[in-house]
Amino acid sequence: MNEPKWNNLTQMFFAQAKTFGSAPMLFEKRDGAWQSLSWADVAEQVARLAGGLKSLGVTKGDRVVIVSENRPEWLISDMAIMALGAISVPSYTTYTTRDYVHILDNSGAKAAIVSTRQLASTFLKAAHQADDLQHVITIEDPKLEQRLNVEVHSWENATAPTETSVETLSHDAESVLRSDIACLIYTSGTGGAPKGVKIHHGAILHNVEGAREVLRPLGLNNNAFLSFLPLSHAYEHTAGQFLPIFTGASIWYAEGLEKLATNMAEAKPTVMVVVPRLFELLRTRLVRQVQQEGGLKAKLFDTCIALGTKRAIDPSSLTVGEKIKNALLDISVRKQVRKKFGGRVKALVSGGAPLSPDVGYFFASLGLPLLQGYGQTESGPVVAVNPPAAPKMHTVGKLLENTEVKIAEDGEILVRGELVMQGYWQDDTTTAKTIIDGWLHTGDIGRLDEDNYLEITDRKKDIIVNDKGDNVSPQRIEGLLALEDEIAQAMVYGDRRPHLVGLIVPDVEWLAEWSKANNKPRTLAELKDDPDLRKALNAAVTRVNSRLSNLEKVRKIAIADEAFSVENEQMTPTLKVRRHIVNKVYADALEELY
Repeated sequence: MNEPKWNNLTQMFFAQAKTFGSAPMLFEKRDGAWQSLSWADVAEQVARLAGGLKSLGVTKGDRVVIVSENRPEWLISDMAIMALGAISVPSYTTYTTRDYVHILDNSGAKAAIVSTRQLASTFLKAAHQADDLQHVITIEDPKLEQRLNVEVHSWENATAPTETSVETLSHDAESVLRSDIACLIYTSGTGGAPKGVKIHHGAILHNVEGAREVLRPLGLNNNAFLSFLPLSHAYEHTAGQFLPIFTGASIWYAEGLEKLATNMAEAKPTVMVVVPRLFELLRTRLVRQVQQEGGLKAKLFDTCIALGTKRAIDPSSLTVGEKIKNALLDISVRKQVRKKFGGRVKALVSGGAPLSPDVGYFFASLGLPLLQGYGQTESGPVVAVNPPAAPKMHTVGKLLENTEVKIAEDGEILVRGELVMQGYWQDDTTTAKTIIDGWLHTGDIGRLDEDNYLEITDRKKDIIVNDKGDNVSPQRIEGLLALEDEIAQAMVYGDRRPHLVGLIVPDVEWLAEWSKANNKPRTLAELKDDPDLRKALNAAVTRVNSRLSNLEKVRKIAIADEAFSVENEQMTPTLKVRRHIVNKVYADALEELY
């Protein structure tokens, strides 16, 4: 197999643009219809923007911040920055002005690219305070009424024709090394201020080269990726942007969570990069919808889940009669469900947080292969992923090619290879604690099984140690609680305590139905102290407790005032609970449970 071996991401992009030329590459919804840009169109826009950035003084090694929702201009900006040998700095659209001030000060960015007027209103307040930032390019007119400390330029002017051409950039790209930094991706900061992870070209290339081999059995031609997770997340940045470029696939930009179902049906994706929380929500909605319809449809659906799960666990366990019944369910149930996802899905690759095996088996039983993977920003980010032909739902799969993993004496997972970051930006102390003798200390606890599949058991720093010295994994328990119909979110508490207690956020749809049926107020604020609500939620906790050891059982619960969210800073932009924040907000309520 004569697979191309590129030295950097820019070289890869221009080579693929030349290969695929007029074929459609990027799709976005405009004025109610999907519009496309060809590979050649995108390459030309990359060259124009690179020329515009160059005229503003951006050179090799300079940092350029990107603040935008997923759209074609995101990829164009990323590639244009890298084409100059500069370093892109993806930033979340959910950041506050304070967050942007930190990113700008820490990265020392010279320029920034911002998409919408709303995002610009938040970002420009930070830009005005930054010492190093000189230029901001806005995709939409921010309607400024006063001059700022930075020069503001329109996207149209920044992408006007210049002497910088695709051919020039393609030639210049040959001098960029795999070891050169491609981007600074700031971690979500579950425990403090975000840190800038220095990801080099080789780390991302290592990831996509390995991911290609995982996808190869499913076919590498004519693939379409639906880009939904924020591109500021290392997972989507690598797997949702550079993997499709690497394999010559098209990218369709979703319009948002509220239109995801419609977008899936229209785009007909073959691959989606997802987080478990999304599929926990979809599972709950599907089950609730079927239960409400009842009758034969519900009975067929339940049978489909039961037989499909049995087949997923052990294909040889089905009897002849069950195999025939299962084949009929492919037509009567699975085909209809797959149609909701566009009808062409080859793989839904889950990462970013632990996936409950129940959720994995649920979607596998419906003919939608949900493959759990594992990694972190510091590893490019992918370390392992389940192979489509032989997934193990309780694991995160097999290691990518050319990746080493060993388990330390305390159970911590250590990773070595080209995928490991070059360190944290301007933070040698933390870098030295994180990478020791070339091994990335992930902070995750796990094991390699007899087939060399990696299993994650917990986060090292999230382990709860009770008053007897026993270790308990909170994430596993929280995942099981959140699968119950009544519960949307949960956080387990109990460090140095005799037993575990929990903080519960009721599911919004369930709460509305329960309130109506029980003639109760509709809002959580009015209901949080209601004894009947507590009784209903305790019933859900009791069901989960029946599947847990005595050590893991949640003895009492408190009900949260509101959902954990990015806005109230109780969740990171990647939907991980900020335990230290939640613990602080609900300290009194949690302590009262003892």
